[in-house]
Amino acid sequence: MSMGQRIVLLHGVATTAAIWDRVIASLGVLGMRDVVAIQRPCTGSLTDEVEAIAPLAKGALVVGQSGGATLVLALACSGHPIAGGIAHEPAVGSLLPALLAPAAAAFAERGVDGLGSTLYGPTWSSDMAGGDLSAIPRELAMFRSFEPAPVPAGQGRVLVTVGAMSPPIRHEAADALHTRLGYQVATIEGASHFAAWDAPTAFAETVAAHLERNGADYGT
Repeated sequence: MSMGQRIVLLHGVATTAAIWDRVIASLGVLGMRDVVAIQRPCTGSLTDEVEAIAPLAKGALVVGQSGGATLVLALACSGHPIAGGIAHEPAVGSLLPALLAPAAAAFAERGVDGLGSTLYGPTWSSDMAGGDLSAIPRELAMFRSFEPAPVPAGQGRVLVTVGAMSPPIRHEAADALHTRLGYQVATIEGASHFAAWDAPTAFAETVAAHLERNGADYGT
């Protein structure tokens, strides 16, 4: 992969493609301009989401945050070819069942506002959730049911990232993906779960470093 590699960005639950605006600007400063943030259909079906993303992600470096990161792992393991991926704090299923429990409990108690503020922190606001709030319970159920698997041989390399400022359970989740399934893991300094919005420069620099580090593996 090279700095000219096409990059596809995936958002998570209770957010839209607009949460990537700051990262796109930071990537542009670093010379990466072939970047698209996909507005997902938010069907509540993991299979349908992957099939919708796959044609746009073919041959691209696919980058996701939160539920978008979960979809990076699902896409990488689906058989659809991608150049590589970066998954920032994805769901990890039975590797750590308690990971999404606080967000689910907050949604049950306080609806979308509870989910968004618990999952993303104080910089998230309800206007970031998009217009179709009925999709959110479907999305939450979809991500909670996800089970990760190792990336198949021949697929692009996938990096799992975790925010240095994220709570210990997020670091435990990343460690479980590394020790149990072999994922490479990196920490983004100054970031937490909502890294695309709160730490866009550091996130973009992580993307650039991944591209540079793995360029030889992709014949560039």
